[in-house]
Amino acid sequence: MSLEIKTLQATRPTSTLETPEEKQEFNWRQSWYPVAFVQDLPANRPYSFSLYDEPLVLFKDQNGEFICLTDRCPHRAARLSDGQIIDGKIECLYHGWQFGSDGECLHIPQLPSDAKIPVNACVSSFKVLELQGIIWMWAGEAETAIDELIPSLPDWEKPECFSLDYVRDLPYDQSYFIENVIDPAHVPISHDGLLGSRKDAQALEIEVIDSNIQGIKGRWRGTRTPNRPWISLDFIAPNLILYKGFGNEQQSKFGGTALYSIPLGKDRCRILLRNYGNFFPKKIKLMPRWLDHILTRNKILEGDLQLVVEQKAQIERLGQNLKEVYLPLKTSDTLVVEYRKWLDKFGSSLPFYQGYSTSKNVGSSEFAQKLITLDRFTQHTLLCSSCNRAYQVTNTVKQSSIGVAIALAAVAILADDSRIKIAAISLSLIAVVMSAIAQTLKTHFVRSYTRH
Repeated sequence: MSLEIKTLQATRPTSTLETPEEKQEFNWRQSWYPVAFVQDLPANRPYSFSLYDEPLVLFKDQNGEFICLTDRCPHRAARLSDGQIIDGKIECLYHGWQFGSDGECLHIPQLPSDAKIPVNACVSSFKVLELQGIIWMWAGEAETAIDELIPSLPDWEKPECFSLDYVRDLPYDQSYFIENVIDPAHVPISHDGLLGSRKDAQALEIEVIDSNIQGIKGRWRGTRTPNRPWISLDFIAPNLILYKGFGNEQQSKFGGTALYSIPLGKDRCRILLRNYGNFFPKKIKLMPRWLDHILTRNKILEGDLQLVVEQKAQIERLGQNLKEVYLPLKTSDTLVVEYRKWLDKFGSSLPFYQGYSTSKNVGSSEFAQKLITLDRFTQHTLLCSSCNRAYQVTNTVKQSSIGVAIALAAVAILADDSRIKIAAISLSLIAVVMSAIAQTLKTHFVRSYTRH
């Protein structure tokens, strides 16, 4: 399997190098996981996330280096991410215990000055790297980390490359997200008017070029137009779906879509979507990131979010394996089935998975039952630095405009001079209009897109 990404240029460690591939297990601990875009990390505050329901926290030490620790104080199990950063150390908000870059406890306020800090007053730490604007964490022991396994994008390094980044939490496990985006056939239907058109739905020619423990290499193209160029569609285990082939080699155009994801938990995953290339028009390059998100990215992600939620619920209700539930077509579902079979073949060591004919620990968690599936504010706005700032500014403008409108209305009532009355009323109306515009814009950061 040969992909133009660094992740497959190194040998991924397996339990036994001599083990036949059909008996190998994918070691999820020996992998890198994308945590966040650097631009979305809060300044001087802890950043909480999870990996397979294990709580983790990210912060910067006094040297500006990223640190990742288990997000659980060994004292009384409070979340460290609820605390603060003091001189590069993270402090638990409950009793003030402080922890350093290796997870060692450096200060306990309640201990006598001559007492030693208990040896077991520490938390696990994980190796973190920054690459191409993304923070990655290694889930295993730091000394086993292989930096070359991080799936980088060579084209992204080119000076003429431009990228659009988007982050979102989804209310279903990572495998359903990967199944969704490894399926090009759904795009003209689910994303009609956004990414495609219903009239373009057609039989596809889909090929699996290679499939092994490192992932799946595939490609697809439409069948209506003879000799149409192939689009490569690769699954790089365990966290990346990569589309390439949107450019034009004759015109020196290149581009693709990288869909990174991290399994936050049994019914949660976080996606980091990156569209990149050198063919974006100037108006897209000049558009504020938050405007691109509310006009396009949010709508695309929400176009089939509820469909996948309900799909997963139906599968769990039936209690059957996917081989019994699905009725796949070779002209649309080849890569979807191949991915689920990949989980059958290599995923037995994962904390949970839904393969094609096998599964492990499936079923909705208590968390999922309480989750609001279409919640743009918590699933995106709070995670995205650009949208969060725009939301705060919009809210401030709205509140200020209301205050100004009320004050000017009072002036108009009390004023004796007719010219002052007219001016105050006019300005008050303008403030009301500004407040209404701000409120309309604010809803785009909160309310999800629905086509019905």
